[in-house]
Amino acid sequence: MKKIVSLFAKGNPLYNMLNERAKNYAAEKGLEYEWAPMDPYTPEKAAAALANADAGIIDIEKYDREIFSQINSRNKLLIRFGVGFDAVNLKDATECGIKVARTQGANANAVAEDALLMIMALRRKLNQGQRGVATGNWAKEIGHETIGATVGILGFGAVGKTLAKLLQGFGCRILAFDTYHDDKAAAELGVTFVDADTIFRESDAISIHLALNESTKGYVNAERLAMMKPDAVIVNTARGPLVDDEAMVAALREHRIGGAGLDVFAQEPLPVESPYVGLDNVILTPHVASSTVESLWSIYAMAIDIAADFFNGTESAQTARCWLN
Repeated sequence: MKKIVSLFAKGNPLYNMLNERAKNYAAEKGLEYEWAPMDPYTPEKAAAALANADAGIIDIEKYDREIFSQINSRNKLLIRFGVGFDAVNLKDATECGIKVARTQGANANAVAEDALLMIMALRRKLNQGQRGVATGNWAKEIGHETIGATVGILGFGAVGKTLAKLLQGFGCRILAFDTYHDDKAAAELGVTFVDADTIFRESDAISIHLALNESTKGYVNAERLAMMKPDAVIVNTARGPLVDDEAMVAALREHRIGGAGLDVFAQEPLPVESPYVGLDNVILTPHVASSTVESLWSIYAMAIDIAADFFNGTESAQTARCWLN
């Protein structure tokens, strides 16, 4: 029986439950399952756990030849818990004979729902209203409805498509930017592809769902923020370095845009002395957009499905899009 080991998460009642469920699901797929939480993570502990299994579920830490060379006599598959893979050296993995996959799309519902939630809260200025009530200020902040608004989506992958689907019920004009145009999905969802500058100029709300790479680092910069309407809001649930923090803080502090919802940051945890802290037109959350009980289980199940397909020499439509090398 092939063995899969998960290094993801620390012990608590929720993850105890999810891993017990994962163990049972893996058994149904003919796999042995072990949970080896890294608390704290070290490359040595990770290598030891992965070397004793045929496949591994990994988190956001750096993985390269140093680890691959210690595990590849047995372990031939690593599955990233989530969609980001910028910390995994795919070249080293290939040279060491290790396949790498990610759980593409498994958390799309959670992230899209969170992005919509932040858009609506920012447009209705709920964060400012809550702060006012908490400090005895009963001033009523008057915001905007999302119904009928123009919403721009930067990155039309699994999350961007799911957000567009949610927005259909609001009668929004939906714009999208992506280097690849999925015209079929756009037509079904009522989405119009435009260039990025058009999104920044015309949107009432912008949601960022781009992949992080050298060409997208600092993508939301001072020039693009200056294009936005003064009451437009922007939300980032993708990767922190996509945003130029200095430019974003300046735009928020000077109220040149309506607000920002940020779930991800270049430095995590966000330092308490960050200039974002204390701004009255920002919502800050601790990288939780993708984390719901439902999405976490979807990720576990997809990771196990990927491993089962790999060892059985098969590939489902669901897992076909998950391979990275």
